[in-house]
Amino acid sequence: MLPLEGLTVIAVEQAVAAPFCTSRLADAGATVIKVERPEGDFARGYDAAAKGQSSYFVWLNRGKKSVVIDLATPEGRRTLEGLIARADVLVQNLKPGAMDKLGFSLARLRTDYPSLVCCTISGYGDDGPYAHRKAYDLLIQAESGLASITGGPDGPSRVGVSIVDVATGATAHAAVLEALIARARTGQGADIRISMFDVMADWLTVPLLNAEAGNPPQRMGLAHPSIAPYGVFRSSDGKDILISIQSEREWKKLCADVLGRPDLPNDPRFANMVERVRNRALTDQVVGEVFGTLARDALLQRLADADIAFAEVNTMADLTTHPHLRRITVDTPAGPVAYPAPAPIFVDAERRYTAVPAVGADTDAIQHSLPNKGA
Repeated sequence: MLPLEGLTVIAVEQAVAAPFCTSRLADAGATVIKVERPEGDFARGYDAAAKGQSSYFVWLNRGKKSVVIDLATPEGRRTLEGLIARADVLVQNLKPGAMDKLGFSLARLRTDYPSLVCCTISGYGDDGPYAHRKAYDLLIQAESGLASITGGPDGPSRVGVSIVDVATGATAHAAVLEALIARARTGQGADIRISMFDVMADWLTVPLLNAEAGNPPQRMGLAHPSIAPYGVFRSSDGKDILISIQSEREWKKLCADVLGRPDLPNDPRFANMVERVRNRALTDQVVGEVFGTLARDALLQRLADADIAFAEVNTMADLTTHPHLRRITVDTPAGPVAYPAPAPIFVDAERRYTAVPAVGADTDAIQHSLPNKGA
């Protein structure tokens, strides 16, 4: 039996953040009923990479039931009310105020369904001058300052995945699980509010505190602002290798066993981390010159033998064949699609991942199961 079997989640959701949260609840056994507009979640049209379907949608909607409800109609609102009345969790990320206008204010829901766990995801929260702004992943990357510390010296950059959405969905998932644990003890639900801006501000605590202390982070590409050598160096056959030297012991090992320069730590310019960072260009030059004389295989062997932390700077093509990539295969309306497995591994409790629904695939079955339908 899966941990959340027997629980029902109503997901009035679209895009990425809320679907990320509810996909993880579905993985754990919850019955997740995804409420879609007649035209479907707009994320269904983001791309056509998964057998003609959206990669985002296929990734984040496995194991859910799709119900088409037109919330602009009285009948649609009655149907949603019936679903919520039987639910344990309501997750929604409609624009601020939309649920209130439809008659589903959180104050009313908390009164009528005191055991219901409600999780509302927004861009900037309920209050403040930006509360009613539209908010999408890249907008929050820019507004929060994340883009200002991402990229290289030439300018700010987008993180290459929808990091704000994923971080917000993961935060919502954790909060919903906390609320369910509390409900098991008290019988009371919860009213959880999560804003994308708050999530990203939380994740930016370290660069923010450094900036407020007078040391604003600089964009350094694949280098580290306070550690050297920690960056990318190229082998003689053109492969980029990223190394990380975290301690003086590792620096001495790198110098002796990889660079063949056991004398370097005695040079005052390289004697400790502070000096190596101060003389970063020279430090990187010394390391880079030796790396550039070695082919990729020989260089990786030296690094491994010396127990130096390293990684190859891979592409998505490299990830496709990576020896550590685990995959799951899920059924979709267009056929099976294989993609990376969720990170948690439950030993001796293998997970099964069920299908991605077509738009409205479960509408009839679920609507006919509601009591007093259309009353």
